[in-house]
Amino acid sequence: MSAKDKFHGIVKSALEKDRWTITDDPLRIEWGLVEVYIDLGAEKIIGAQKEDQKIAVEVKSFLAQSTISEFHTALGQFINYRFGLSQEQPERILYLAVPLDTYNTFFKLPFTQAITQENKLRLLIYDVQTEEIFQWIN
Repeated sequence: MSAKDKFHGIVKSALEKDRWTITDDPLRIEWGLVEVYIDLGAEKIIGAQKEDQKIAVEVKSFLAQSTISEFHTALGQFINYRFGLSQEQPERILYLAVPLDTYNTFFKLPFTQAITQENKLRLLIYDVQTEEIFQWIN
């Protein structure tokens, strides 16, 4: 199991503030003899029908010197985790958690937007200062 990202606790707190119940920390997925750990699994009861919405969240801080290198790693993880979830827990929707400042700079570049759209990345934008979710991008 890999180490937790620096902002793991912040994203966990932000999800809880948004009335998500953390079900897994981390969420373990095994498929094809490969075991991976997605940072968080969460669920929320939606509406009068009491239907569960289930998500998985991979947390990234983007604090390293090379943002593009971190993006490459995050994109690869996202694609692999999304496949694993589709096989083992297809009811879960995968999100990549990205800090607001990184979203406002790096993720608004034409290159990053095109790659994000091409690979259908779902983003959870979080505010490090307030420990709140700023935006969900499907």
